[in-house]
Amino acid sequence: MENHSLTKSPLSLPSISIPKISLFIGLTIIGQWVLSDVAHIPGGGLGLLLGLGLIFYFLKPGKVSFDAPSTVQGWVRRCHDVLENFEYLLEDGEQSELKKERINSLQKIIDRSEDQNIGFLKTKGVKLPDKKELEKVLGIKNQIKVSFPPALPVRDQNWTLPDLIQEQDFIVYSLALPMSAADLLWIKNISTDQPAWLMVASNDSSDWSDEQKALEAQLPDRWTNRVLKWNGSQTEITTVLSPIQKLLENPKKNTDLTKQRLLSRLHTSWQKDLEKLRREKFKVIQTRSQWIVAGIVFASPVASTDLLAVAVVNGLMIKEMSKIWSCKMKPELLEAVSRQLAMAAIGQGVVEWSGQSLLSLAKLDGSSWVAAGTIQALSAAYLTRVVGRSIADWMALNNGVTQPDLELIKQQAPQLVSKAAELERVDWVAFLKQSKEWIKSQSNNYKVKSV
Repeated sequence: MENHSLTKSPLSLPSISIPKISLFIGLTIIGQWVLSDVAHIPGGGLGLLLGLGLIFYFLKPGKVSFDAPSTVQGWVRRCHDVLENFEYLLEDGEQSELKKERINSLQKIIDRSEDQNIGFLKTKGVKLPDKKELEKVLGIKNQIKVSFPPALPVRDQNWTLPDLIQEQDFIVYSLALPMSAADLLWIKNISTDQPAWLMVASNDSSDWSDEQKALEAQLPDRWTNRVLKWNGSQTEITTVLSPIQKLLENPKKNTDLTKQRLLSRLHTSWQKDLEKLRREKFKVIQTRSQWIVAGIVFASPVASTDLLAVAVVNGLMIKEMSKIWSCKMKPELLEAVSRQLAMAAIGQGVVEWSGQSLLSLAKLDGSSWVAAGTIQALSAAYLTRVVGRSIADWMALNNGVTQPDLELIKQQAPQLVSKAAELERVDWVAFLKQSKEWIKSQSNNYKVKSV
């Protein structure tokens, strides 16, 4: 079975120039000032920034390559991979009915008839050619199934085409001029990878050139040379549909392309459900890891020990996350990605913001603060929380990439961290409540040890 997961991209040590060293020292000094004087986080900030900075200069960019299947068999294997991911994440007996539905949906596409299907769409009031005449014209050499789905509504909340239409090998959308807003909305929602034409009713040949230009000016580029003029006569329908007749001469190719499109659509739907499940599993890991980090940083009197402990815990968190997202990339590369995201988080002031907010918490409940390292510990926990969500977002976006592009990650990191920090701020109240419980537990432990 093919594995479309992340694989190793070799790391190498670049030459370290004098300008790079100077820039690094400057950034370290500035970072220490931000963490100590602005965020009021004790000396561990220097060790954290120093470690992250060193890693930054020992990263070599890789390349990005999305391995999308190009055959029916490839998409079937990809769908089976997703089914296996569900099996891995779900406990025995969980979602058994959904499992059956997924398997049946996949099998339905695999067993799909080899006959070609062409659907003629319209909104209410638009004329269509005679169905028997169409079958006669289009099915001269091949077995063709012509369908007339129910007329599309002129008002709809989502403007989503029914499954029956999306399952057609070809679509011909009939419309009258001038084109209505409803027609335009339906046309824009026809999948770009589904072969489709517009059949326009027009009796006046002398005005057709101007009408065609006006129509195409309102349409996306995909409809260029895809507009068919029909004067309403059954005798002319053979000429009108001649571009489609030529394509129908390759039935195997056409039906395979449809299967691939439907499998891709099914795969996307499953991935959305899978991502929701992954986020639920990740939330447990995120919460546990952040308080382990807080506890270690709180107990550690040495900044370098803080850094080592945080790196170890984050490494374990990433290892668990890689299993959830079925990521086969080597641990050192995942850690490189996490460090890029951590640097971006520090650069965007995540530690500073959390530090200032935690000082406010200290004023509200000063009795629970047993050491100056508590602010540092909670800020480290929040940084772990934001970086963890950033990594989760990155894994979701890069699912299926064969090699990571670390240079691209540098560019993406600010956006990923910014989004993660914003989402975590929404849940800041919950974090503060958890913080009070953690502080209380640390205070109790401290009292017991003192006694």
